[in-house]
Amino acid sequence: MAAPDTARFEKTADLAVRTVLVEKRIARSSVDHDEEAAMLRIANAQVWVHDQDEALAFYTDKVGMEVRADVTLPELDFRWLTVGPVGQPDVAIVLMAVPGPPVMDEETAEQVRNLTAKGFASTVFLTTDDCQAAYEELVARGVEFTDAPEKRPYGIDAGFRDVSGNSLRLTQLIDFAPS
Repeated sequence: MAAPDTARFEKTADLAVRTVLVEKRIARSSVDHDEEAAMLRIANAQVWVHDQDEALAFYTDKVGMEVRADVTLPELDFRWLTVGPVGQPDVAIVLMAVPGPPVMDEETAEQVRNLTAKGFASTVFLTTDDCQAAYEELVARGVEFTDAPEKRPYGIDAGFRDVSGNSLRLTQLIDFAPS
């Protein structure tokens, strides 16, 4: 649902009224961000995996992440498995097995497996202070890169895929001066 001022803005033709409403919206969006951060935070992001044990080994042994949760509910035939970067405890990646019926019909599950294998189901974006060093460390651990580190307008970027086919980007971002 749009904010009340936004709806009026879209229906208002008078420039003076639009300006006031835009200023109100900017003021409202400039509230103390520490207060907002407590309200909404990203905790988990999910990637589909073909085999949770293979994915776990890849993300921990090769990428260097740590296990955050590994809980099996046998009565539901469900495993909640999460990993995350060492030193960043408030964010985790869910390594979710592609479910079958009744959650997904078999045709849909097969489509998800195929898209995942092709690298089109999701992308995980990782950042580092030194892309070249991180690339060399990950290669030494057995990670096969699809894209070697390359300078881009936004920084240095490299790409690899996990054992299920999910894309991962490794980026050393450029610090942009505020304009």
